[in-house]
Amino acid sequence: MSIDDRPTLGMPDDDPWLWLEEIEGPRALDFVERQNRVTLDKFGGPAFERDRDTLAAIYDRPDNIPYVSRRGTHLHNLWKDAANPRGLWRRTTLAEFRKASPAWEIMLDIDQLAAREGEDWLLSSISSQPGQSQVILSLSRGGSDAVTLREFDVDTKSFVADGFALPEAKGGVDWLNPDTLLLSSAHGEGMTTSSGYSRTVRLWRRGQPVDQAQMIFETTADHMMVYGSADDTGAKPRTWITDQIDFFNYAIWLRDEAGATKKLDLPTGIWLQAHGDWFAIKLREAWSSEGRTYAADAVLGISLPAFMAGSRDFTLLFEPGPRRALQGFFWTAGKLVLSILDELRPRFEICTPSTRGWSRQTLGGLPGIGVVDVWPLDRHASESNGDLLANVQDPLTPPSLLLIERGVTSPTVLKQAPRTFTADGLVVTQHEAISIDGERIPYVQTGPAGETGDAPVYMTAYGGFGLAVKPYYNASLGKLWLERGGTVVQANLRGGGEFGTRWHDAGRLAGKKLSHDDFAAVAADLVRRGVTKAKWIAAQGGSNGGILITNMLVRYPERFGALFCTIPLIDMRRYTKLLAGASWIAEYGDPDKAGEWEWLKTYSAYHNAKPGQSYPPILIATTRRDDRVHPGHARKMAAKLQAMGYEAWFYEPAAGGHGYGKDNKERAGFEVLGYQFLTDKIGWRDGEAWGLPS
Repeated sequence: MSIDDRPTLGMPDDDPWLWLEEIEGPRALDFVERQNRVTLDKFGGPAFERDRDTLAAIYDRPDNIPYVSRRGTHLHNLWKDAANPRGLWRRTTLAEFRKASPAWEIMLDIDQLAAREGEDWLLSSISSQPGQSQVILSLSRGGSDAVTLREFDVDTKSFVADGFALPEAKGGVDWLNPDTLLLSSAHGEGMTTSSGYSRTVRLWRRGQPVDQAQMIFETTADHMMVYGSADDTGAKPRTWITDQIDFFNYAIWLRDEAGATKKLDLPTGIWLQAHGDWFAIKLREAWSSEGRTYAADAVLGISLPAFMAGSRDFTLLFEPGPRRALQGFFWTAGKLVLSILDELRPRFEICTPSTRGWSRQTLGGLPGIGVVDVWPLDRHASESNGDLLANVQDPLTPPSLLLIERGVTSPTVLKQAPRTFTADGLVVTQHEAISIDGERIPYVQTGPAGETGDAPVYMTAYGGFGLAVKPYYNASLGKLWLERGGTVVQANLRGGGEFGTRWHDAGRLAGKKLSHDDFAAVAADLVRRGVTKAKWIAAQGGSNGGILITNMLVRYPERFGALFCTIPLIDMRRYTKLLAGASWIAEYGDPDKAGEWEWLKTYSAYHNAKPGQSYPPILIATTRRDDRVHPGHARKMAAKLQAMGYEAWFYEPAAGGHGYGKDNKERAGFEVLGYQFLTDKIGWRDGEAWGLPS
């Protein structure tokens, strides 16, 4: 009897599973429900419930850090716990927040709102304006990216009658003034790009039907999106309009108070941040201007009025190195803060412009190892006095939230997260594997000291979109893997941003396959070093990491004992036709172009999966409300693998968006299901300290 292995590389468009792309299709939902029952019957028993409740209790702890941002005189926070699973939007003062148990003022109870309106509401974001009580709330159904916009008054703690309101769509707003919004939304006929995002920026005035809002900028449908942001840090109000051509390229326009719009004469491969009379750019490619050539990843600063008048006298603010790269930058109170990774160690530099030039200093008082993140305390740059927040942690040390006050040399600890697992006897070490082409691939290993050759290893990585992976404190892995004797490994693959654009570019487009080779090299290195054996390596990856995990399945099956693939991208033939897929062409390539399909097909695991192989067991999990990465990717891959007789499990909860759940209990359940599957398949006795499988 022949096995149906479609679609194949030879017939990539002959896909018998297309019906699973119908998100709410009756046949597709029947498939999902049957798969969920089988998976939960196998892995959702008493041990699952015990660990889910343990993990949910950790996420719901009252002494977890409430992360805040300052708007005016208040610090705002969205808090979730067992009693408030959807969340409380609340506020307090800085003086009160310094206390061990601050008093909070409740602005909106999202659970009460959802119950009252019979909707699956979550609060996605808040758009506010300095000095005004009106805000725009972005409400998401079940965690989806698309949001409903509604005006809310923080003084009366109620929605504004006949205020601004917009039905569900991707995009958002910024306040131009108390009666005018800058609307960057895909809502409305002809307002959507092929990626599903906003095609226009509109001026939406109070009391005006949205279809009558004045269009002030329109991009073409093949661009990724366009959005506008109000800027009141200068002498006069202005608006920045960003036409995002693709994921890494932007055309920047400046609109003045009178409505005149001018495009900035800059390369498209940049990040730009402006404040007052100054702006800074980070280059993605080498650029020559006025006889000077600047390297890729360099940061340049210049006076905005001088630039608009024709000057190109840039100051070089950051110069990259082979393993020294900028991770981000922002302005606060007239100072530019640079976030840097230097050989994966965090560094922060402050550049201050003046008519006499730029001064520089290092942001002191922060650790030089581990993970350090820094950001402005204030939501609005025009209100900022220069106060910063910092988050400091490592895989065995829970986060500390620090306040770095302007003019104060030493940071102050505001909050300390609780220790959620026992770390006795555990160590964090750094290593490097040699990939298929000789490149050194860093990875961080956390677990018992010494190599025994039989460690149960949980491996994870991302390797995409120029995003650096950092070794954060992970409560779930700590409690349910490390504390029980396991080892955790996090790899820094090409495609990420750990070492800048050259590292990212090496692992995108045709190089994405090389990124996967990097992960396989780390798995092999763990065996070479005597840490473990391949059958005891469990690997997980999500989103872009879904391509990674399914390529481990079909390309390197002998290096893993079990695989957990979450909210994944998998089908590289049709990904551009599904939800936001077209927005990622700059990362992967266009399958409709024959030359680019030639490399895409090398890592489209959906097409490379074939019968008769020794694939390890895999659990593929997604969510129905994921409107970024289509759940059809996960559904189709599971169906094809099962049709070929492989051990492939599937799980799809109804809510969660591009994440693991809409509340702490759902998130815990999603994660624990993966742990139960992985431990079972590598032979780890349920709930016990690690011992060799019998």
